[in-house]
Amino acid sequence: MELFGQIPIPLTLFFTLYGVTGVVTLIVALYLLLRRGNAIAPGVTPPVRLRRWTASFFTVATLAHVWWLLFFIYSGDLQSVSYLVLVMLDCVSLFITFAGMLLAMLQDRRRSVRPALAAMIPFVALGVAMMANPNKLIEQITAGYLVLLGLAFTVYMVFAIRQYGRWLNDNYADLENKKVWLCQTVALVSMLSFILYVLATDMVFLWLIHFIELVLVGLLIWRVETLPDLENGSLTPDPSFPSEARLPVTFPKERGVYSSSTESSDGKTDNSPLLGRGAVGEAGFLAAYIDLPQIEQLLSERCVATQLYLRQDLSLQQLAQAIGTNRSYLSLYFSRQGITYNIYINNLRINHFITRYQELVRTQQPIVAQQLASESGFRSYSTFSLAFKQRIGQSVTTWMRGTEGDMS
Repeated sequence: MELFGQIPIPLTLFFTLYGVTGVVTLIVALYLLLRRGNAIAPGVTPPVRLRRWTASFFTVATLAHVWWLLFFIYSGDLQSVSYLVLVMLDCVSLFITFAGMLLAMLQDRRRSVRPALAAMIPFVALGVAMMANPNKLIEQITAGYLVLLGLAFTVYMVFAIRQYGRWLNDNYADLENKKVWLCQTVALVSMLSFILYVLATDMVFLWLIHFIELVLVGLLIWRVETLPDLENGSLTPDPSFPSEARLPVTFPKERGVYSSSTESSDGKTDNSPLLGRGAVGEAGFLAAYIDLPQIEQLLSERCVATQLYLRQDLSLQQLAQAIGTNRSYLSLYFSRQGITYNIYINNLRINHFITRYQELVRTQQPIVAQQLASESGFRSYSTFSLAFKQRIGQSVTTWMRGTEGDMS
């Protein structure tokens, strides 16, 4: 009792918070590694790669809590070699697993963590130099490099998230729980805070960092479990669509383009003729060999007439399967129209909403906008409201009041 009485209360509370964050990260890591099901969003199958990277990040965070606690219990010498070793181990392991986790959230393509690993080599070299010849200059250079590395990764992620957002709009109609910018923003702020944590000694700042860590844990586990795996969704082929309905397109060999089985960007094999490596990006050449009006006709017959657009979570790949073409041709069609796939599907849904709303007004039936939006294919009313305002130029409620006045 006398020993505990000698420990200042603020320090006791700090180590209590320190222990809580360590236990929480351990529990989350074990959950992600050992539980196959999804306790937070049972209907969602998260990407396996993301779960593994997140589990690795939380495992490293737990180990960091343990080795720093042991260090301060048995040594606490901030000038020792063991301190420098732990700082390097902390920064390298956390940065690599952190980068892998954030990159795994972006499912437009598989981004490697090797550049992040290579970027840590100079940091390790500077750390070794500090051990061999401790001096203030090397310490400042090491700290500056760490800050610049964090800023460089943040800038890269800003562009990567923008690219991922464009990919979502080009391939998915329903973007609920697919966007990651909020989680990425908080995570990147946390990463920069961690860098300052390594460099800072102020107790108040250390308290703040651990509170941020708890918030980050909650946000990351929510994001991991609610982010659907965008590589596994596929629409069951309709037996009424004959296999020969695929667009007959052939390419001349002298242009380096062949009809063969290729793997699309989402990892699936597509047996339709696609551009060869020598002609990637030649949209004009591709358009010359694809009957774009035929795609428009197929969309009219097999998407609009059948109201396939009302199906929630309908992707570009699924729509291409349904109409008998492939995603490359369909993507080119929307590009030539100056729209994205997301705009195309949501415009059809909004038209459906307007038609149904007008029918209900004429027949004097009760109208619940949220229910009608759901029947029109929108998973959430907030998404519908935003898409409606972008299309019509008015909010849903304003438009409904004006329409009621015109029809009365």
